Amino acid sequence: MKKIVLIEDETSVVSFIKKGLQEKGYEISVAFDGRTGVSLVQENDFDLVILDIMLPEMNGLDVCKEIRKTNKSVPILFLTALGTSENIVLGLENGGDDYLVKPFKFIELVARVKSLLRRSSPINTPNAAENEIDNEHVFQASDLIVNDYTKKVIRANEEVSLTSTEYKLLMYFLNNPEKVISRAEILDAVWGVNYELGTNVVDVYVNYLRKKIDNQEDSKLIHTVIGMGYVLKKP
Repeated sequence: MKKIVLIEDETSVVSFIKKGLQEKGYEISVAFDGRTGVSLVQENDFDLVILDIMLPEMNGLDVCKEIRKTNKSVPILFLTALGTSENIVLGLENGGDDYLVKPFKFIELVARVKSLLRRSSPINTPNAAENEIDNEHVFQASDLIVNDYTKKVIRANEEVSLTSTEYKLLMYFLNNPEKVISRAEILDAVWGVNYELGTNVVDVYVNYLRKKIDNQEDSKLIHTVIGMGYVLKKP
């Protein structure tokens, strides 16, 4: 059973989400303020965090930043009544993996939850030693090496820490080298749900990824193709 923590102060929203997700087979824990939410995540092993932005004690953006100090991998889904692009981008920049604008339909929440849990589920390889290399699961572009068994990302001999969404975006590029990929294709492949194509979530996450793996001017891997999308090319 997947374990989800809901950090939300509106009791009606908590009741609605908790009841619905429990009926879907998820184990739900609840925190009604930001500080309690941080403590819960730090003390437990959750598969997903659902996080409101407007919270007492500590707002959701600060909660997210605190969580990311010790846990880079747990998916975080923001709930926000602040649906402007600026607020959405701000949430993603602080370490969130996805967002849902209030009010929302429960079926849409379930779709986002399933998508995030699917992205973060590790490959089941209990008998594989961590240092064992399986060529079918090792991807390389220039000095970037990704082991899809261990989920380790190495660039220029240094390990790079990625969120689950950044990792899936990188893997999509690595599986489609030299191909110009549109934003719509990336949205469908990485997020797996229908987004408003007017949002710049793809651009935001490509920029996140570039900051982490493309910080050397002379060896850029991800390139913008103006008016068309992005492409991964070896330098």
